[in-house]
Amino acid sequence: MDEVIVHASCVAIGSHGVLLLGKSGSGKSDLALRLIDQGAVLVADDRTILFVENGVLQARAPATIRGLLEVRGVGIVKFRCRKTVGVALAVRLGREGTRLPIPRFFLPPAPLKPKFPVAEILLNARFASAPAKVRAALAAFTKGLFRETSISK
Repeated sequence: MDEVIVHASCVAIGSHGVLLLGKSGSGKSDLALRLIDQGAVLVADDRTILFVENGVLQARAPATIRGLLEVRGVGIVKFRCRKTVGVALAVRLGREGTRLPIPRFFLPPAPLKPKFPVAEILLNARFASAPAKVRAALAAFTKGLFRETSISK
């Protein structure tokens, strides 16, 4: 089975994995902490192993850091964690996308080739609304809650 380690954090919200991607200092661990504080479960912090199982992109932590989250200004803290999760949403941290973005999909590194695409959004992790936007995007993509963006008269 092919595995690739990416510079990302991952949390589970319900049965769905959310992959948090971005450069160092973009807010991956901080956003993970805020999501965990609101009920998500840690999967991996800073380094995430990606692999494909039954066509689904999966995520897990390297054994050496499983259950550990860097809380800036506090230290490395042990959290309840989930061993593996299917990834349903990728969140690329940095600048926000456009107001009504065209759907994007996460392209996992080679040689990973999942059968099922993973939706991707662009988000600024520093905004107070970031955790709510992650949960809204996850629900919208997994439950088909989008509607047309134009209103017919």
